[in-house]
Amino acid sequence: MIREFTGRVCVVTGAGSGIGRALAYELAAHGARLALADVDAAGLDETKASATRLGAREIHCAVLDVADRVAVLAWADATAERFGGVDLVVNNAGVALTADVEEMSWDDFEWLMGINFWGVAYGTKAFLPHLRRSPEGHLVNISSVFGLFGVPSQSAYCAAKYAVRGFTESVRQEMRLSGSGVGVTTVHPGGIKTNIVRNSRAAAGHDKNEVVALHDAASRTSAQRAARIILRGVRRGRARVFVGADATAIDVGSRLLGSIFEPVVRVVSKRTGPTTLLPGRRPAPAGPPAPVPVLPPNRYSDPVTGG
Repeated sequence: MIREFTGRVCVVTGAGSGIGRALAYELAAHGARLALADVDAAGLDETKASATRLGAREIHCAVLDVADRVAVLAWADATAERFGGVDLVVNNAGVALTADVEEMSWDDFEWLMGINFWGVAYGTKAFLPHLRRSPEGHLVNISSVFGLFGVPSQSAYCAAKYAVRGFTESVRQEMRLSGSGVGVTTVHPGGIKTNIVRNSRAAAGHDKNEVVALHDAASRTSAQRAARIILRGVRRGRARVFVGADATAIDVGSRLLGSIFEPVVRVVSKRTGPTTLLPGRRPAPAGPPAPVPVLPPNRYSDPVTGG
């Protein structure tokens, strides 16, 4: 179990924005050594610059498509060789798609699964041998609240996140049965203030601006707080981490209500749209994305325990 991140070699995918960027900042503030990856080179450069100012001991960035198995395997080996080992891996990279099954193209379906599921599987399998060699190795795979229940027009996303959940829980059992000291955590974020939906795909007939607006209205948790919650879960050796009060409520509600939860989802989805279960008035169409704030070091003076 990782108690402190100072000097630890921490790997984060999808580090060019959102939760991945916030995780890089939090880890940097603790003096971690960072291996960061994203398909967005510009976003990755911004993350690196800020993480350096926040105190990361060492940073190496790679422009990487996590859906490319060969590239991920090569990156894992190169990272372990460069840093002399790996202590924490967070498979965070993800994308979104709004489309009903009948209207969804195979290309879009495979695009999402390649990143959201296969990217996690590739990252897990590539880094596990290196994590086993660490005295405090820990694996974190990001699922979603949509890995807890099905949502209209999110069939591909739910399929991937359910798969991540089952895959990660199986890996956790394997690590325990083998006597490995590698910790394994599944993370289920609720509504997080990131640009994932702005950068998503939507099938014809779905107003992407409206989908973005609904997501923004439902997202109550900042990426920074999400990162703090995740890393606190790692420090405590949690098997599952729920990010946000909405994630906790959905987990409890889906387990307590069982099959009754399905009609609840349908009713709320009719009222508010597919990207949120929060009832209420539809928000105005989304405007341009807000600028990324410049985060001074004092915002991260106690980044994990203060979350």
